[in-house]
Amino acid sequence: MNPKEVVAQLEAEFPGKNILQLPPENPTEIVCEVEPTTVDHPERSVAVAVIDRSAQHVHRISTETYEIEDGEVTLSTNGKKRIMKKGDSWVIQPGEIHRADANGARVKVTSEPGWTPEDHILIPGVRNR
Repeated sequence: MNPKEVVAQLEAEFPGKNILQLPPENPTEIVCEVEPTTVDHPERSVAVAVIDRSAQHVHRISTETYEIEDGEVTLSTNGKKRIMKKGDSWVIQPGEIHRADANGARVKVTSEPGWTPEDHILIPGVRNR
């Protein structure tokens, strides 16, 4: 994945939206907050992520739905792996430890209630590249 190219594509497609490069020093996941969580809109958020590898994490309250828009993703949930391709979707329940491995795949992520940093809990002791 070329972070500069991905950011430029997302900026062109979603002008003015917040784009996060994770981790900032060597991004392996780039997330565009298409419909961010707000005080007036806490019940749902939508993001588009371009992923090489996401950090392993868990949510206490949010349910996430991953929809593969392009590419192939190996989604690991609670230690079980599933291969997902364009058009596939999967619901990740609160409490499920998960991460995604891909090669620049594009994923639409819908969170209910909306995503917040407080509910995005990295799993300690796991190497998150």
